Amino acid sequence: VEAQLVWGTNDKQSPDPKHKPVSEEVRKKLLELPLKWTNYFEVNRKLLSIPAASQKKEALSEKCAVEVKNLGKSKVEVRLFGKGEQVEKRTQELPRGETLVLAGKAPGETTWLVVLKRLE
Repeated sequence: VEAQLVWGTNDKQSPDPKHKPVSEEVRKKLLELPLKWTNYFEVNRKLLSIPAASQKKEALSEKCAVEVKNLGKSKVEVRLFGKGEQVEKRTQELPRGETLVLAGKAPGETTWLVVLKRLE
């Protein structure tokens, strides 16, 4: 599973020069959702190897972590953590090539998102 931490904003550029625009594939997916932001920047990306019946928790930033549990038959349980506290939990199918987007709250007119894509 590929996990991307994404920052959403209406600003043309991120204030952090290390952030790069998300791929066109991810951008299109995010623009299909009922979100109010027009620009998305990748903050971090990690690859998670999660065998059947196991789970992995990975920090995507100092304040954000994701935990993915492989329930088998393309089903996953995902927990999103912000500042050490669980902010979202979801269980659903995640077939190969599909994406799952989870969101967290951010101050001001921005948001942070975690985009998961099952690669294998």
